[in-house]
Amino acid sequence: MALRGNLRDFTITQLLNLINLASKTGTLVVDGASEQALISFREGKLSYARIGREDGSLASVLHKANKINANQYRAIADRAGQMTDKELGLLLINAGYVSQDDILLNLQGYFTDVVRRLFTWVEGVFRFENDMLPPDDRINVRLDLENIIIEGSRQLRELEQLQDEIPSLDMALKFTERPLTNVNLSVDEWKVVKFVDPKNTMRQIASTNKLTEIEIRRIVYGLLQAGLVELARPTGIAAPPNPKMFPTQDKEEQKSLINKLIGRIRTM
Repeated sequence: MALRGNLRDFTITQLLNLINLASKTGTLVVDGASEQALISFREGKLSYARIGREDGSLASVLHKANKINANQYRAIADRAGQMTDKELGLLLINAGYVSQDDILLNLQGYFTDVVRRLFTWVEGVFRFENDMLPPDDRINVRLDLENIIIEGSRQLRELEQLQDEIPSLDMALKFTERPLTNVNLSVDEWKVVKFVDPKNTMRQIASTNKLTEIEIRRIVYGLLQAGLVELARPTGIAAPPNPKMFPTQDKEEQKSLINKLIGRIRTM
């Protein structure tokens, strides 16, 4: 089975389904708009995944999952350069820091999260390399693809619905003249609200906050439904490279501006 093509013709979910049904062993290489992703399989099961130059080392994964503390992570990082993840895993288990289940479950969660982030990639090319296996120094897992495929299909349906409501991320946002009262915003919504300005496109806001396409659309849709913002054409001839942030870099003045914005919303 030769797998090679464009993401405009095949979604990541469809590719995973093909690999699962054919019980393929090898690596799916996806060259996206700005990053390359590697997803490895053994007999149709997820084995390893990485995006770009992201640190997916065992020490990093366990630290982010709070399985080892900052001091342990620094000590391990100093020694990890001289050993493989497999050797490090055995050392951590023997030292009583983590169990074998801790290692496998957290790696499975990390690899699954990497694949989730690929579901909304719509630009790029892919190829399946039968002879390309995961790095020998990394720990592999064996994870069934069925649940991942189901989740990917759900995300694609949600993205299609959100695209109907918000056709282009190159539009900007502005506050409505008569927003609804009693608006309670989440942390992620606040991250977007503080950049609401006709000079900032949604794409720029997403990039600044490291939000995926589906995440920014989901948040904006909620703000639209709440009557807090509305879509607007971006002002100016050329869009700035980064969103216009606070007019001051002083932390206390930034805090004051945010408090004023909170007060404004609470009195609406």
